[in-house]
Amino acid sequence: MPKKALILTWESYQDHEVVYPFYRVQEEGFEVDIMANKTGRIFGILGTYNECTKSVFDLDDENLFEKHMNDYDLLIIPGGVKALEYLRQQENALRFIKEWDAKKKTIACICHGAQLLISSKITSGRDVSGYYSIKDDISNSGANYVDGPAVISDNLVSCPHYKWMGQWMKAVFEVHENKNG
Repeated sequence: MPKKALILTWESYQDHEVVYPFYRVQEEGFEVDIMANKTGRIFGILGTYNECTKSVFDLDDENLFEKHMNDYDLLIIPGGVKALEYLRQQENALRFIKEWDAKKKTIACICHGAQLLISSKITSGRDVSGYYSIKDDISNSGANYVDGPAVISDNLVSCPHYKWMGQWMKAVFEVHENKNG
């Protein structure tokens, strides 16, 4: 059975943080889908586009929620201030992340993606990185803010900025491999 990765985002995402992981996970043998506010072509804040194959609103359907939970091995949460302001209001997506984390499945999170971790209430007592402007938000959520290129806290690998995507993705694959043999 092939490994599968799911990128959870919204239109106006941070382009670098979707494009690089999208291709990088494929290099590691993963099939990858993008889940966002609509299916079809979605655009990042800088104008790049990707084909979105899944809708966040599918998570409103309990059967699809469970199917997505079981079908994917790796969850990637990119940043993008505008995208995250919309995505973190989706209770179904927050529940998905919380349940994903409860199953100890690997989560790769970068930049403002940490806002989804906070809103999903999975940060307390963990080491978490994110963009410097949300340092207080991360700390106020009960997490220990760490400014480092790849911060590992059990199944969670977080990163503050796309300038460290190489180190971040390397750590993501190491954590995934350790959890899944």
